[in-house]
Amino acid sequence: MSAATATPALPPTGWLVSRSWDLAVFGGSALLAVALLAWGALTGALEETTPTWTWVLTVVLVDVAHVWATAYRVYTDPEELRRRPGLYYGVPLAVYTAGVLLYSTSPAIFWRTLAYVAVFHFVRQQYGWVALYRRRLGGHSAVDRVLDDAAIYSATLYPLLHWHANLPREFEWFIPGDFIPGLPREAAGALLPLHLGVMAAYAGRQLWLLSHGRPVSPGKNVVVATTWAAWFVGIVVLDSDYAFTVTNVFVHGIPYLALVWIYGRNRYEAADGLVSRAFRPRAWALYLTPLVGLAWLEEWGWDLVLWHERPGLFPGAGSSPGPGTLALLVPLLALPQATHYVLDGWIWRARGNPGVRRHLGF
Repeated sequence: MSAATATPALPPTGWLVSRSWDLAVFGGSALLAVALLAWGALTGALEETTPTWTWVLTVVLVDVAHVWATAYRVYTDPEELRRRPGLYYGVPLAVYTAGVLLYSTSPAIFWRTLAYVAVFHFVRQQYGWVALYRRRLGGHSAVDRVLDDAAIYSATLYPLLHWHANLPREFEWFIPGDFIPGLPREAAGALLPLHLGVMAAYAGRQLWLLSHGRPVSPGKNVVVATTWAAWFVGIVVLDSDYAFTVTNVFVHGIPYLALVWIYGRNRYEAADGLVSRAFRPRAWALYLTPLVGLAWLEEWGWDLVLWHERPGLFPGAGSSPGPGTLALLVPLLALPQATHYVLDGWIWRARGNPGVRRHLGF
C-alpha cells in the first residue's frame, strides 16, 4: 500500500496484534530463555562464561541484529526520512561526536555512559510495550495507569538496584566496572518488600478487574509477568554471565524484531521494491538475513579492533590501534546501538508518529 493508506484502526482489544502473535512473541521469547536456563543448569553452563554458540545465538542473532532493525523503520523508508531529516540525520552525528569526546576524555567514562544509556533504553522499552497495550485496550482509570507504571518500573528497576548493591557480579553490561559502585547492600534488602508489594498490588488489581467483568489486557499482563521473571531471575536470583545473557537478550530483542516486521508488513503491503519484499508473508529469512549479516560484520569489527576474543569466528589480522585512533573507531562501532537507543525514544510513540498510528492500527 502507499504510505498514505491507513490500516483500519482496531477495536479495543487486550492484544497488541493478535492472541497468537502476542503469546508467541512475548511468551515464546521468555520460554526460550527458560529452556536455555534449564539447559545451562543441566550442563553446568550457569557456572561458566557464556558458550560461544549461545553468544552467537543471543548477542549476534538477536541483540545486535535487533539494533540494526531500526534501519528498516527509518533509514530504508524515504518518506519517513523526509518527514524528520533533522532528527534522523542529526542523532547519529550527535551521538558519534559525543562518543568521540567521551572516549577521548576517558574510555571508562565512555563505557559507563553507554551502559547507562543502554539500561535506560531497556527499561523504557518494557514501559513502551505496556503503554502500547494500554492504548490498544482503550479506556483506563488513573489507578490502572499508576499501577501499570509502578509494576513495569518495579520489575526492571529493583533488579538494577540489587545489581548495584551487590557489585561486582559475575556479569556486566558491557565491560567490568561500567556500573557505579558504592550502593549499600542493605538498600536492596530494604526495598525488596516494596518491590514485591507493588507486583502483588498489580496482580490483585488484575484479578479484581476480571472478577468484576472489567476489560483486562492479557497481552499486557504477559509483558509484565515475563519482564518481572526475566529480570528478577537473570539478575537477582542467579549470579551468572550465561543466565543474564539469555534472560536479558531474548525478552528485549525478539519482540522488537517482530514489531518492526509487523510495522513493515503493513507499511509495504501493496508496494514494490527490494525493501517491501522483506515484509511479504513468510519472508522472514529475507527480512532477517541483512540484519544478521550487518550484526556479524559489526561484531567482526569489534573483535579485530578491540576485543580479540574469538579468532575462530572472526579471522583476520587483529590490530592494536593507539588511543587517538580508538577514540574515533570505538564510537563508530558503537554508533548503530547508540543511534538505536536514542531514536527508539521517538519512533514508536503513537503521538507524533502518523506512521505508527496508520500501520499498527491505532
